[in-house]
Amino acid sequence: MDLPNVVLAIGGLGTAAYGVVDVTKGFGGGISNRGFGDIKEVVSKFIPSPSGGEAGASALGLPSALATLRANWLNGMALADQKAIAKALIKLNLTSTTAAGMASATGVDASVLTAVAGKLRIKEEPGAKLEPLTERETDVYGRFDLLLSAMLDQGYQRGDQRYRNSAKLLAVPIAVVLALLGGWAIHGGSFTSFVTGADAGKAFLGGLLATPLAPVAKDLSSALQAGAKLAQSWKK
Repeated sequence: MDLPNVVLAIGGLGTAAYGVVDVTKGFGGGISNRGFGDIKEVVSKFIPSPSGGEAGASALGLPSALATLRANWLNGMALADQKAIAKALIKLNLTSTTAAGMASATGVDASVLTAVAGKLRIKEEPGAKLEPLTERETDVYGRFDLLLSAMLDQGYQRGDQRYRNSAKLLAVPIAVVLALLGGWAIHGGSFTSFVTGADAGKAFLGGLLATPLAPVAKDLSSALQAGAKLAQSWKK
């Protein structure tokens, strides 16, 4: 058995399985939807859901914010950029009304964060008298910013891990099916005779190994070839 070529073939099968998984993105996002629930859970703690009459009224509301974040997630934007946009959307929703809820989510002083929100809103009004943040308000706002970043990082990291694990898990049965179909095509007989034969077991095993081997197949094949050459040199 030419083991390096077998490893490359199995790795190629894994790559093909990943390709089939990627095609599911064309159907409502497919596998890419996995993981966004973790992000939605974090963002929903900071941006309140609109009441019945307010649904969709604001471009900064929760439905609009989640639609923007979901589009970035499905499009595969860099996680750092996604977190920055999510953080900006949340801070744009920081008002005297929402400050208490955001303070509860991060564990900072609600009254101080409410005062900070009021002063930040005043800055946006043309001709308004600006009030600088006190030392206490600066400290609370800084802690809020750090805790918000940590919670968003947690949500995005969990979401990314869930997406990658789900993609790998879905690729396994696809690789097995592709391996069995390929083995049957080479076998040339009926599918029943193929399944009952020894080749079906080899194809099934190759399909199971395809997904974990795909990312390292080339390096592993090169290592096997180098090991074989070294063993041959010892025999001489």
